[in-house]
Amino acid sequence: MNKYKETFGIDISKDVFDCYGSKVGHLQFKNNAAGFKKFLKVLPKDSLVVMEATGYYHYLLAQFLYKKGVTVSVVNPLSVKRFIQMRLAKVKTDRSDAKAICEYGQINEVPLYNALTDVQSECLQLFRLLDSYIKKRTATKNKLHGEEVLGMPSKHVYSSLKRNLKHLEKEIAGIDQKLLSLVKADQQSQLTLLTSIPGIGLKTALFLIVITDGFQKFENASQLCSYAGITPTIRESGSSVRGRSRISKVGNRKLRNLLFLCAFNACKCNKACRALYERIVNKGKSKKLALIAVANKLLKQAFAIAKSGRPYDETYVSVI
Repeated sequence: MNKYKETFGIDISKDVFDCYGSKVGHLQFKNNAAGFKKFLKVLPKDSLVVMEATGYYHYLLAQFLYKKGVTVSVVNPLSVKRFIQMRLAKVKTDRSDAKAICEYGQINEVPLYNALTDVQSECLQLFRLLDSYIKKRTATKNKLHGEEVLGMPSKHVYSSLKRNLKHLEKEIAGIDQKLLSLVKADQQSQLTLLTSIPGIGLKTALFLIVITDGFQKFENASQLCSYAGITPTIRESGSSVRGRSRISKVGNRKLRNLLFLCAFNACKCNKACRALYERIVNKGKSKKLALIAVANKLLKQAFAIAKSGRPYDETYVSVI
């Protein structure tokens, strides 16, 4: 049981959000400013509001409640899904989901939500847009290659694609510059520290600073590695089940992908990472496993350097 006077579970969608209180039962409000204010009026003091991280829809309500002094928790949807499955629930409605989230919040020790700053919010928006433009750029390049293989039967199509690619390149460069200026103004010292690590690129350093709130959201490196989803999971049972160890992948996929790309470069220029990679490969393990271990080590190096405030030092980091 938790320490709060009342726990509310929220199932939120585009137009409305269903709320289930441990004492008041089911309520429903509009997913807009007016609905937020009505919900706030029915909240007793010392209440806990639990909701799932549902893309864009939960964000405004979580920010609104946090700024009004309400204790909020935004939980992983997979955790709630497993909780519902464990209870063998046969009914699936917005109301039943809100009730399940409420019960989940009562039974489990849920993480508390910290509102994003205006800079963090803008940076995360920019990163999402950047990802979208990069995917479009890749698709456009592939289409251009296809037209060239065909011998460009339509010069109009080819010219249009070239203009589109040029526009995307310009937008991507503009977003990169905007991200850099925002983080420099807010966290210049940490950006300098992180980019001093051989293998950590500018984009990865920027993303790390934004999603960790300057590494204030995590108490230790293990928590950060779990957040990135690069901690190992073990599957063993009795004498017959001996599954291969894998990374959890329950975490921030973008950060995990950036770290994996950084690991390739770190194996060449980061002494500690290179030694780790060679040691694992020499034991007969796969190169992919070694790269994952390097990504994990890079993240631990980044955490240690950001927390200590000391730039990368080969002899110091090698003993982490």
